[in-house]
Formats: sequence, structure tokens, C-alpha cells
Amino acid sequence: MVSPKLSVITIAYNAASYIENTIKSVIEQTYKNIEYIIIDGRSTDDTMDIVTKYKNNIDSIVSEPDKGIYDAMNKGLHQAKGDYVLFMNSGDRFFSESTVSSVFATVQNADVYYGDMQVVDDFNNVIGLSKHRPPRTLTWKDYSRGMLICHQSFIAKRTLCVDYDISYKISSDIDWSIKILKKAEKIHNTGIIISKYLNGGTSSQKRITGLKERFKIYIHHYGILTTLLSHVYIVFKSLKIK
Repeated sequence: MVSPKLSVITIAYNAASYIENTIKSVIEQTYKNIEYIIIDGRSTDDTMDIVTKYKNNIDSIVSEPDKGIYDAMNKGLHQAKGDYVLFMNSGDRFFSESTVSSVFATVQNADVYYGDMQVVDDFNNVIGLSKHRPPRTLTWKDYSRGMLICHQSFIAKRTLCVDYDISYKISSDIDWSIKILKKAEKIHNTGIIISKYLNGGTSSQKRITGLKERFKIYIHHYGILTTLLSHVYIVFKSLKIK
């Protein structure tokens, strides 16, 4: 079986409290054909001291000011040389040491591999699975109902990846995923939990900004009518979950 190279990119800024868990999760994978890239926004805490401790296991380290998380993610994409790309940012982890091996064992040469995500707290206690349930099959049109796959569980061919639109501050990952899915022909549901996501609160202001950006992104990709109908569905679904 072909063993494609996976570029795992971690974005960090003042992440000393949790970046070590992320690093260990990547470098302890049983799958060995991994390129590991860390992009730091010139942290002022001990983040880089921790990163330096593992420098022999990291292929590329950049620490410099950036224009926000999506600018940093673009820097990671420009560094990447793998066949596939996955963003596993500070605080997030692979579900298990064999996750990457399990992903690539499901099928060969997919354009996109996707799976589920488990939400955990600071002490690795399981809160539950992501409220965004991955559909059995996936196309770019499905994203009109919300971001169904979190980026920690979304592995894309590098040749399909485009730069993140840094005009968006909160929701550019939705736009990025849709653009990739539009070009992808073979989109594979791995049927496994790929990542653990560190639960964190989001301020009201960020939620409002994110909603405004998402509305703009949806109009661009789906048109005004589909966007309005999908937002009615999203609101109804969120009320149902509560």
C-alpha cells in the first residue's frame, strides 16, 4: 500500500498551557510518513521553549508576527510539501496514536478524508462528540447547512488547497473547506474519530462576527435564497439541540 506523506500544521500563539499535548499527539503517531510544521505568532510566554524541546521531531518551525490565525495557516500551507494537509492547532490532538494509519488504511488516493471529532476539556475528560455530525456522504453543497466537518478532522490533498481568505477573521475555514470540496472528486468518510478538540468558550462578539462572515460566505457560494433557507434550518437545529 502507498504511504502518502501527511503535512500536519500546528498554529500557536501563547499556547504554553497546552501545545505540548498537541506536539506529542503528532510525533507519537504510529504512521511515520508525517511532515510536522509549527507556525508561531511570536509568542511572549513559554510556547517556543516547549517547541524547541521537540525540535528534532519537527520539520519546520516559524516564529514571527502574523496578521491573524488565517495568515499563520497560509504560512503553514506554503511550508507544506506533503501529499495531504491537516491542521491540528494548539490544544487539539489526534484521537489515538494510530489515527493517521487508520485514516489512510480505509481507502487509497482520496481527495479528501473526513471523520468525527471528540470534544474534551482541559483534563482530557470527554464532553462528547462534536454537535456537527459528519454526514455519511459529503459534497460542497452540504456545507450550506453549516460547517459539518471541523478542520481537525478534514484531511485534503495539498494540490487542492488554496490560501485562506484573510479578510475573514473567524469563519475563513468554512470558505476554505467549500473551495476544496468543490474541486474534490473522491471524498471519503473514514467512519472514525480523527481528532480531539479542546473545548473553549467563544465571546459574544466573536460569535456575532462569525455569523456575519458565514452569511457572506454562504451568499458567495450558494446565493441569497439558499442561504436564507439554510439559516432558518441552522437556527431551528440549534434551538432543537438546546
